[in-house]
Amino acid sequence: MNAGRRAAGALLTAALLLAGCLTGCSSGRDADPGEETTPGPGARTDEGKAAGMRGITLPSWNTDDYAGPDAAPYLRQIAATGARWVTFTPTWYQDGTTDSAMHTTGETAGDDALRHIIGLAHATGLKVMLKPHVDLAKGGDRAGIRPSDPGAWFAAYERFITHYAELAAATKTEQLAVGTELAGTSRDGTRWSKVISAVRARYRGPLTYAANYDEYRAVPFWDDLDVIGIDAYWPLADHATADTARLRDAWKPITGELAAFSARRHRKILFTEAGYVSQRGTTTAPYSWTVSKSGGEDEQAAAYEALLTALDGQPWWAGVCWWMWDDWPDAGETPRRLAYTPHGKPAEKVLRQHWK
Repeated sequence: MNAGRRAAGALLTAALLLAGCLTGCSSGRDADPGEETTPGPGARTDEGKAAGMRGITLPSWNTDDYAGPDAAPYLRQIAATGARWVTFTPTWYQDGTTDSAMHTTGETAGDDALRHIIGLAHATGLKVMLKPHVDLAKGGDRAGIRPSDPGAWFAAYERFITHYAELAAATKTEQLAVGTELAGTSRDGTRWSKVISAVRARYRGPLTYAANYDEYRAVPFWDDLDVIGIDAYWPLADHATADTARLRDAWKPITGELAAFSARRHRKILFTEAGYVSQRGTTTAPYSWTVSKSGGEDEQAAAYEALLTALDGQPWWAGVCWWMWDDWPDAGETPRRLAYTPHGKPAEKVLRQHWK
């Protein structure tokens, strides 16, 4: 779900595809799907035998979000749904789509804050996926990033992602995403393979890349990774509906395609992101922050139910990381009753029923 920062997302009905999450399996390496990977202190070890990994993303929008007083309560709330994983999303920014480098801003999670919340997550019994993002400072879709000097951009990107690889190793973070929805660069397999090699030199845990749902087929470097990551924002309907059976049926052609893709690439598929705003029409454009101004908690809940029932038990599926938990105080640009969060809504009850 592209933040872009999110100011643009709050104003535009754009494909803002950004955060995601979880797998303990190293499906390209003869590992059992439930294999444990460097568990942190207090980490639960039961989810490996479940039908799929269970996670929720907690993004940040400011330097100190992850160090704030709401961090610990948010993690306890996430764990109470039955989630076993949480994803964190430190974000760097480019000023333009053709720039050759990315940089931190006041909206980038600070390293100390990130270390703090990873420690809190482990103490709460949650495993962690670190999923660094690159967004556009003035808003827009990160898939549009197409640097005018690819060599310089990839050199900068390698410095960016290896910084977080080292932080992930030092904090015993259980999984790392090497990129998210960078469709404008992801066809460059040679350069991406070099970046991934540099990450592996610093971090020994499982690696994924979070491809957009319309990007994953064109990614040439899946063999360099342990699990295929997809941000699963497929439209499921052509008009607003809370018909769970209809939404579940809409997954059938998608899951058939994914099963075949997984078999060809010899990798399981993790939904690094999936989510629905609680707005009428969300199933027509799950990637949009602003489908309508009308509430749609019933439609959001039906979409959660449909995904979980359609995917549960699929042998190629590595699980899901939902986008997203609550906004930080004073940070939300979408009213909570219309936002992606399932907290306090019927969708949270769906999670508890499936995950508990």
